[in-house]
Amino acid sequence: MKKIILIEDESSVVSFIKKGLQELDYEISVALDGNSGIKMVEDNNFDMIILDIMLPDINGLEVCKEIRKKNKTVPILFLTALDSSENIVLGLESGGDDYLVKPFKFIELVARIKSLLRRSGHVYGTEPSDIENNGNIYQFEDLILNDYTKKVVRNGQEVSLTSTEYKLLLYFLNNPEKVISRAEILEAVWGVNYELGTNVVDVYVNYLRKKLDNQDDTKIIHTVIGMGYVLKK
Repeated sequence: MKKIILIEDESSVVSFIKKGLQELDYEISVALDGNSGIKMVEDNNFDMIILDIMLPDINGLEVCKEIRKKNKTVPILFLTALDSSENIVLGLESGGDDYLVKPFKFIELVARIKSLLRRSGHVYGTEPSDIENNGNIYQFEDLILNDYTKKVVRNGQEVSLTSTEYKLLLYFLNNPEKVISRAEILEAVWGVNYELGTNVVDVYVNYLRKKLDNQDDTKIIHTVIGMGYVLKK
């Protein structure tokens, strides 16, 4: 049973989500304010966080930033009535993995949850015997990514990535030598299928570069001016 924490102060939304997800065999914990949510995440091992932005004490963006200081990998889904492009960008740049706008259909919420759990490696019905390990190993030069164990190694040194950084690297590894536009990356990694006028892609590519190149290894993610990025020698 996957453990999800819902950080949300609106009682009707809490009741709706909690009831629906419990019927699908998720274990749901609830925090009614940001500080309580931060404390519960610190004290428990959750598989996912659903986070409102408009909270009574500190806003969800700050909650997300605080959580990310200690937990880089747990998937975080923002759930909020703030639907402007600017707010979506702020959510993603604060460390969120996805963004769902209220009002929403429950079926869409479930789809987002399953997608985030799948990307982070928390998938129902997945056992080692179900997976061909060789099909989950990606290698490019001295970089190796195991998509079953979620382990990344460069030049023999393990690299610790956040869930978003990991998804971004996996997308590059699935498209070696291909010039990929920022819009393509936004859609593949963040599930955003329109241009937001944001530099979130550039920010995360820089995060990834710093971690992959911190041992003075040969750079493998290159900028193609006016077009995007490419994974190449």
